[in-house]
Amino acid sequence: MENIIYNELLRRGYSVDVGVVADRNGGANVQKEIDFVVNDADKKIYIQSAFQRDTAKKESSGLASLMLTKDFFKKIIVRMDIPHNFYDENGIFHCSLIDLLLGRVELF
Repeated sequence: MENIIYNELLRRGYSVDVGVVADRNGGANVQKEIDFVVNDADKKIYIQSAFQRDTAKKESSGLASLMLTKDFFKKIIVRMDIPHNFYDENGIFHCSLIDLLLGRVELF
């Protein structure tokens, strides 16, 4: 699924990088990954991919790295297990992979 998202972002002409954020909770310095940091001129979005988020552990692991960015750029989780797109209580946009590929999701 990550490869599909990556290729779609490149096809749309975006610059795509992998993001790394540091989690310094509890005195440890743990590196966490953000699947894609998408750049378009001066705009940026963070994208995590998740085939399924059927457990609390999976749900929190994807959110944790996005929440560590602590900035105002848009944060998206692309999923296969949701029937419609929505924003959660943290302001993170959850969208269907199908909607993303069909151009129904406005990234910027």
